Amino acid sequence: MELHLRDNINLASKLTPLKLWNALQVLSSFYWSKWTRKPVQWGLPLSISYEPTTSCNLRCPECPSGLRSFTRPTGMLDTGFFNQTIDELAGRLLYLIFYFQGEPYLNPKFLDMVQYASRKGIYTATSTNAHYLDDEMARKTVESGLDRLIVSIDGTTQETYQSYRIGGKLDKVIEGTKNVIHWKKQLKAKTPHVIFQFLVVKPNQHQIEDVMALGKEVGVDEVRLKTAQVYEYEQGNDLIPTIEKYARYKQQKDGTYTIKNSLLDHCWKLWHACVITWDGLVVPCCFDKDATHRLGDLKERTFKEIWFNGQYHQFRTAILKSRSEIDICRNCTEGTKVWA
Repeated sequence: MELHLRDNINLASKLTPLKLWNALQVLSSFYWSKWTRKPVQWGLPLSISYEPTTSCNLRCPECPSGLRSFTRPTGMLDTGFFNQTIDELAGRLLYLIFYFQGEPYLNPKFLDMVQYASRKGIYTATSTNAHYLDDEMARKTVESGLDRLIVSIDGTTQETYQSYRIGGKLDKVIEGTKNVIHWKKQLKAKTPHVIFQFLVVKPNQHQIEDVMALGKEVGVDEVRLKTAQVYEYEQGNDLIPTIEKYARYKQQKDGTYTIKNSLLDHCWKLWHACVITWDGLVVPCCFDKDATHRLGDLKERTFKEIWFNGQYHQFRTAILKSRSEIDICRNCTEGTKVWA
């Protein structure tokens, strides 16, 4: 709890009067839009997810990167292009997630971008499979100023781990995590806040208590349990846990499955956050993995022009009218995450 509080305090330390004012603008415009059913947007995003790369070393079965199934171009985020965007938004941006698809550490300039954003007072986070956190990369990670490091660890034995993280090595994950923790101590650094994230699926649900113990043994700051999104769920799926609290889906009387949460006709993410692909496309959220809903291109327009443009307005209007008619929303399970 103390470590979690320290992370929250670190996040709060990034706030400035301008960022607070922007947050108030965003929050008030969201509720005004929700109440009137007419979208308005008075602030810039509080949080952005930037995609360092679409490449990945693993073959996870519910991930476009792992399946190599993208219909959009694949590639690496360019530092100059990234810096230009951050320069435009840094004054109001609170939280920056270096993740969408792919393994961030495969981009050789990834930590340079983290450092650039950190020096501008932005809280930075990333999610990794930890296979590239050798001693040198772990030290550079700590030195970059990264605030949060989420390590995906979906099993406590090699057999269970590789059943989802296909091609992965559990010992590499544990070794990489230990390397980061070692360098935090060596450099007397308070960050990054290191999280073991355990994606609960049927093959690993029996290891929930084990991952808690492993996290304590390794010395991570936090262990999180996350529910899994699956694409084909209506007729059931071998990944859906049998422990109900960890499943995003529920079985109906006829034997088919449906999403637990209701699709309310509003979405906070459309007002406070967005995703930017490696090649500069602005998309509404992380559920648009193939960037089919392209709301703008940063190679052609500034972020502000995109954020307040007609396409964004139309998408927010559609959300307020009927989320169930938007393909990426129909399998949206936001609000059903379980935190340990």
